[in-house]
Amino acid sequence: MILSLNIIVDGFNFMKKLFLFILSAALGLFLIFSFCAVADTNPFSVSGYGVINYAHYDWELDPNRRASIDIERLVVAPKYRINRTIRLEAEVEFEHGGTGSTMEFDKFEEFGEFEMEIEKGGEVIVEKLAAVFSIHPLLNFRVGHIIVPVGLLAKRHRPQHYFTTTRSEAEAHIIPAIWHETGVELFGSLGPLKYQSQIINGLDSTGFSSRHWIVPGHQLRFETVNAEAPAFVGRLDFEFDENIAVGISGYFGDTAANRPKPDVDFDAYVGIVSLHGFYEMNGVKVRGVFLSGALQNADRLSKVNRTLSNNLNVKRTPIGSTALGYYVEVGYDVLSLIKTGASSPELDVFARLDYYDTMASVKGIIFDNPRWERTTMTFGVNYHIHSQLVFKSHYSLRRLAAHEKNRENTLAVGLGFQY
Repeated sequence: MILSLNIIVDGFNFMKKLFLFILSAALGLFLIFSFCAVADTNPFSVSGYGVINYAHYDWELDPNRRASIDIERLVVAPKYRINRTIRLEAEVEFEHGGTGSTMEFDKFEEFGEFEMEIEKGGEVIVEKLAAVFSIHPLLNFRVGHIIVPVGLLAKRHRPQHYFTTTRSEAEAHIIPAIWHETGVELFGSLGPLKYQSQIINGLDSTGFSSRHWIVPGHQLRFETVNAEAPAFVGRLDFEFDENIAVGISGYFGDTAANRPKPDVDFDAYVGIVSLHGFYEMNGVKVRGVFLSGALQNADRLSKVNRTLSNNLNVKRTPIGSTALGYYVEVGYDVLSLIKTGASSPELDVFARLDYYDTMASVKGIIFDNPRWERTTMTFGVNYHIHSQLVFKSHYSLRRLAAHEKNRENTLAVGLGFQY
C-alpha cells in the first residue's frame, strides 16, 4: 500500500481545521459538565510493568557479539482523579537501568555546533503526562504528552500482550515503540466502535535512516521539541469482545520543518497506515499487524542528511521512500485443557513471523540495500505463573535478503510483570 502524499496534503489541512472546530465544541461541553462533577473518594491509583531479558547471539555478520542482560524497562504510571470529569495521568519509563544523555543546540555558538552531555547509559523518559476530560462516551478529550495510537503496540505494549521477550520487530523498526508526542486528542466510543483523533508535534527528518526508517525521527535528542509542523493521527477499532478486536490507524505530517536547522526548502511529508487485530479466546491467541508508509522527497532528504554535523549523532544513511512490514503470531495455552479457574497458570507455545523492509522502494540514485529487508521466524514458550507475572523464552531465526552472511539467530529468555 503506497500512499500518494501530494494528493492528501490539502485534505490534511482541512482535517486540522475540522479537528480544532470539534475540539472547541468539546471544550464548551466540558465546561458545562464540570459544574456537575463530584469529587472521587479514592482519587489516586498507580500501575505499571517491567521487563528483564537475557539474549545469546549467533550472527554471521557479528560473530563476536556478546551475550547480554538488559533491564529493558520499568514503567510507573500514576493517575489522579480530580473529580468525575477530570483526571491527570502520567507514565514514566526507566530504560536499561540508568539515566540518559541530553543534547542542546546553540545557534549563537560558532558554526552552530551541537553539544552533548553523556551520563550513565540508559534513559528516563516521560511517555505520558496529560489531563483527561471525560464528557460523554461519544466525545472526550486528552491534552498534554500522549501516546500516539498507531499500530498494535500503542494499545498493547505490556509483556503479557506479546509472546517474545522483546516487542515486535516489524513494528519497532518502522514506527517508534512506544510512540509518544505532545498535543490534543479527541476520543470516544459508539458501542463496539472506538475512535481516537490527534493533532501532535511532528517528526524530525534529520534522524531518519536506512535501518530504522523514520523511527529515529522521534524527537528525543534535545531538551525541547520543535513544533513548527504538526501531524495528524487517527484510529478506529471495532471490539467484538475485550479479547477480540480489529482496527486501522494512520499518521500524516511534514518532517522537514521540525529539523534543528532550516536547511531544506522542500516538504517531506510522511504517511503511515496500520491494520491490526487480535483474537484471544479459549486458549488460542492470534495477533497481527500490517504497516505501510511513504516518505516524500526521500532522495533529497538523504542528500541533505549526508552533510549533517557529526555531533548531531545521527546515522546519515540513505532513506527509503517507502517502508513495509507485518507480523503474525499464533499461540496456544496447553494448560487450558485442564484449567480449573480464571487465575490458573498458562503455558503458551507460540510461533511468529516478522517481515519488514525499511527500504521497500527508493528514489533517485539511492542504493536499495538488501540488508534492510528482513524476515524472522520465532518459536518459543511462555509460562504465566500468574496473570501479572510471565517467564518467557524464544529462539529466533532472522534472515537478511543479502546473499552472503545473512543469518542472525538469537536465543532469549526473559521476565515480565505488571501491577
